[in-house]
Amino acid sequence: MIDLHYAATPNGLKLRLYLEETGLAHRIVPVKLSAGEQFAPQFLAISPNNKIPAILDHAPADGGAPLPVFESGAILLYLARKTGLLWPQGERAQLQATQWLFWQMAGLGPMAGQAGHFRAHAPEAVPYAIDRYTREAARLYGVLDRRLHGREFVAGDELSIADIACYPWVVPHAGLGHDLSATPDLQRWFDRIRARPATQRAYAGVEDPYAKPANFTQAERQTLFGQGAQG
Repeated sequence: MIDLHYAATPNGLKLRLYLEETGLAHRIVPVKLSAGEQFAPQFLAISPNNKIPAILDHAPADGGAPLPVFESGAILLYLARKTGLLWPQGERAQLQATQWLFWQMAGLGPMAGQAGHFRAHAPEAVPYAIDRYTREAARLYGVLDRRLHGREFVAGDELSIADIACYPWVVPHAGLGHDLSATPDLQRWFDRIRARPATQRAYAGVEDPYAKPANFTQAERQTLFGQGAQG
């Protein structure tokens, strides 16, 4: 059994999607970010960076005590290597999946997240930041579009954790100022993943976080965005 500490953000949805695709036994533990539940001591014991998602694996491969894992990319890699599910066969294929997983973690996620923040969550418009991050998100969508040309999935012929990592950051493309018709191979892949039953289950009732300007209270904004070195 896996406890998934979760909120319906793109990073949280990576793990929700992985667990739906694989059918691994799990329990959803909601974390209400705007209420500050990510700062609770019991959550920080699992995720010291006070971010979701995080898991607690009650049946680790070594047979030891329940194992906490934080950071969405690390969790995907851990579960894929442990179970072999959505993990390609062969060293070269595994390297492809790992490279694109790291690409998403280092590039697509952070840049799209900043674009979304300045477009929908910032208390005031910052034109330079909006332009900078919107353009970079579009560039990265272009990189993914070219990667998918002639391929069914990001790492090759089979669905893998690379697709699971990238898809939730393509879902909010419209709120990030990107029209998928400009990237037709990305559009094709996106439509295929969206139609999968596991994706339908994972995204049931989930709203695009960047589709409209956020209406945070001052207290919620401080909780979500105002933390410094001292927490």
